[in-house]
Amino acid sequence: VEGGWGLAHRASKGGGSATMPTVSVFQDSLQKALGGDVTEESFDELCFEFGLELDDVTSAKAMAEKERGKDAAEGLSDRVIFKVDVPANRYDLLCIEGLVRALQIFKGVKPTPLYKLSQPKPVAQMTMTVKKETAQIRPFVVCAILRGVTFDQDRYDSFIDLQDKLHQNLCRRRTLVAIGTHDLSTLKPPFTYEALPPKDILFKPLNQTEDMDGNRMMEVLSAHQQLKAYLPIIRDSPVYPVIYDSNRVVLSLPPIINGDHSKIKLETKDVFIECTATDLTKANVVLNTVCSMFSEYCEKPFLVEPVEVIYEADYPGNTFVKPGDKIVYPNLEPREMTAKIGRMKQSLGLQKLSSEQVADYLRRMSVPCDVDKKDGDSLIVQVPITRSDIMHECDLIEDLAISYGYNKLETTVPQTVAVSAEQPVNHLSDLLRQELAMAGFTECMNWSLLSRKENFALMRRE
Repeated sequence: VEGGWGLAHRASKGGGSATMPTVSVFQDSLQKALGGDVTEESFDELCFEFGLELDDVTSAKAMAEKERGKDAAEGLSDRVIFKVDVPANRYDLLCIEGLVRALQIFKGVKPTPLYKLSQPKPVAQMTMTVKKETAQIRPFVVCAILRGVTFDQDRYDSFIDLQDKLHQNLCRRRTLVAIGTHDLSTLKPPFTYEALPPKDILFKPLNQTEDMDGNRMMEVLSAHQQLKAYLPIIRDSPVYPVIYDSNRVVLSLPPIINGDHSKIKLETKDVFIECTATDLTKANVVLNTVCSMFSEYCEKPFLVEPVEVIYEADYPGNTFVKPGDKIVYPNLEPREMTAKIGRMKQSLGLQKLSSEQVADYLRRMSVPCDVDKKDGDSLIVQVPITRSDIMHECDLIEDLAISYGYNKLETTVPQTVAVSAEQPVNHLSDLLRQELAMAGFTECMNWSLLSRKENFALMRRE
């Protein structure tokens, strides 16, 4: 596969959210992006500095020979592939676009991009109306548009691969969020998000040859190697979620499959993205991740066109939305938070750093920030949409440690004198335990003997 960053292999280790996802990239593509000679040793060191791990160095030919023998590897490429393990909560690193961008920022090759809406309000008719019936199965939907996208085979493969990884990871195998991407030029807005009995939904599913209703779709896809795992999510529901355009063309039947009519091709220029969900917070993270990663290829990089989601007046309200709500997506505004510089430095033993140096180290981690002009000990951080993993000051401390360098942190002996000794109450417990055992009793400790206060109230857990 040639061009772009070079997507080398589409796979997550183990295929589930329990293991770290793996992102693969061609060595020559990395050299072009990062500049200089990128060797296995230098890239391994760069990954360590950035808090990642280089899992393997291979090639398409080597992988085929290992799995299927020399005959199967004949004629395949010897192009060197680096396979990198990334943390499961760093959704911005789940594709090569995000991984390369983060490394470029870390090395100072490029600044952190600013993600913006192309316009404050959506164009007329660019709306998604949510019907009340959806509340009983998948109550939320968020949308966005990428205009003037230029795909090649590598970019297309990476686009599909990112969706697969998000589905397996953050989306919890599509139970929380399901992503649908469509060629907007084949559709006519406005759109509606509905929930109908399966017999009333008629469409041609992606890559199928016949039109079918929801019941027939369940029969056909029950033999599909990948999609059959998602069928139980809605199989027993009296209604299935479905998205239509104004001509009643089916975009998708989430969380199972898209319609064939609007499928993405290499020639696609305008991409319509919809994410249906049972968890609105995760839906926003997923939408923002897809937009931030692939808006790079838009005619105007990092600009995203908004869509208005309208909940009908009879929609049953919940914690997140009310009947009649009109919400513009995506929300690309950074989230502002404040951190204490002194506390961050003390946590890592970096008192020698100035406030501006702390800010510079965090900027290398794709975290825009500035020292508060009114308070030199406060850092005003603009958490970008790509860093949804940053929730507390401790997350910034971790980024500061990575950026400064774990190997550079100094170890010192604490300036205290302490002699270890058993607590009197524990000594008494041991004596009682021995006496009771010698009297013929058997000791057991189960959950009923645990302190509810110590394990919940004091830990600030419910």
